[in-house]
Amino acid sequence: MDTSLLVAKSDHEIFLLPKMANRHGLVAGATGTGKTVTLRVLAERLSDIGVPVFMADVKGDLSGLCHKGGDNPKVAERAKQLGIDLTYKPCPVIFWDVFGEQGHPVRSTVSEMGPLLLSRLLGLNDTQSGVLTLVFKVADDQGLLLLDLKDLRALLEFVGDNAKKFKTTYGNVSAASIGAIQRGLLALEQQGGEKFFGEPALDLDDLMQVEDSKGVVNILAADKLLQSPTLYSTFLLWLLSELFERLPEVGDPEKPKLVFFFDEAHLLFTDASKALRDKIEQVVRLIRSKGVGIYFVTQNPLDIPDDVLGQLGNRVQHALRAFTPKDQKAVKAAAETFRSNPKLNAGAAILELSVGEALVSLLDDKGSPGVVERAWICPPRTQLAPITADERRAVIQGPGLYGHYEKAIDRESAYEVLQRHATSPAPAQQPTPAAPSDAWKETSDVLGALAKSAARAAGTQIGRQIIRGVLGGILGGSASRRSRY
Repeated sequence: MDTSLLVAKSDHEIFLLPKMANRHGLVAGATGTGKTVTLRVLAERLSDIGVPVFMADVKGDLSGLCHKGGDNPKVAERAKQLGIDLTYKPCPVIFWDVFGEQGHPVRSTVSEMGPLLLSRLLGLNDTQSGVLTLVFKVADDQGLLLLDLKDLRALLEFVGDNAKKFKTTYGNVSAASIGAIQRGLLALEQQGGEKFFGEPALDLDDLMQVEDSKGVVNILAADKLLQSPTLYSTFLLWLLSELFERLPEVGDPEKPKLVFFFDEAHLLFTDASKALRDKIEQVVRLIRSKGVGIYFVTQNPLDIPDDVLGQLGNRVQHALRAFTPKDQKAVKAAAETFRSNPKLNAGAAILELSVGEALVSLLDDKGSPGVVERAWICPPRTQLAPITADERRAVIQGPGLYGHYEKAIDRESAYEVLQRHATSPAPAQQPTPAAPSDAWKETSDVLGALAKSAARAAGTQIGRQIIRGVLGGILGGSASRRSRY
């Protein structure tokens, strides 16, 4: 059976080949030009051939994917115009929400997030980031579990109070940096970020389900999350990182294991350090061999760094507007990213495209970009209008995941261990002052006791080092897997 994905049509049909779908892609264009419908069509076609999809719903208008279409006469008109026999049908959908309001709660542990991404989330400078890395190292060495924000707060306080005793082994611990990190954590909590950290943490297998031979479309409710753009972009980057670390190498599969749509992609690169940009480029380059395709969605191709843009083989460019010299430069740059077509002036066409029309260039069966073509995006098969709150609730509470993620678990971790230490009776005073080496030995004894207690709380699955997440893994962290509760 031909499983090529019909994406667009001009004087002929334009297909995305499944085995090229993990070569990444770009969907760009000004607001209101049809990007969201393109995402919907790509998700529908991928689901049809058994490929799970993850996408963020930043406008709240993708929920209709779980119902069959037919609610909008313009869809039928477009199908008739293109001569397409359109069969309306729904996709299997799972709704997710970091805040747990419009979908199953999505959580990560602090240790899975790791110091690099957490530093970005907190807006730390290099010195503060170094102190945070030091604190994570102390947790690793002593087997203290960092699951939620109160764990990290407690360990920061403990390290700050014992800064002099940690100096020899770990280096300077600045009280100012500890304070800055604590203030950053407080600001994150006020944005609702504390709901993201904890257990049960997201099991990536739940994003890669297939139902009745159709790939599940995972929809993240992101309208509220987008109000905290750094949390939004860091969360999606963490998810990509986890996928990179979790999945085995598969080379070039016949179809992707998962396709990941990164909407509002410019937020990922805004204010990102060079080190973080390098890691993003590395993940994008390497994750293809894990069977994951990434499609960046943004208004302007210039939002994406060249090193990343060069890896996006499949392109759909909707209309751009050129009201300023900067806009004109963007139009020219967008046109130049395509393989030229002698029959088409891409620069002029970008300014003329109607809603739902795009410049399209997809990879052929040898992995070479096709010449750019002006085409109409195929109409969607699912309901365009958002579903009601009651309909969403029915989907969330359906069979499968409901009940697993809904109740948070707070097992013994760094906070509880340190609290118990703080309330334990103080040791008898020594008759003579302890020598520096004895003071360090005393601290080591305390930490050793904490480590034993943490090891008992962790069970047999977690050793001395704490899971770091993918970007942390690239930087040298270890990875262990959690189990369901």
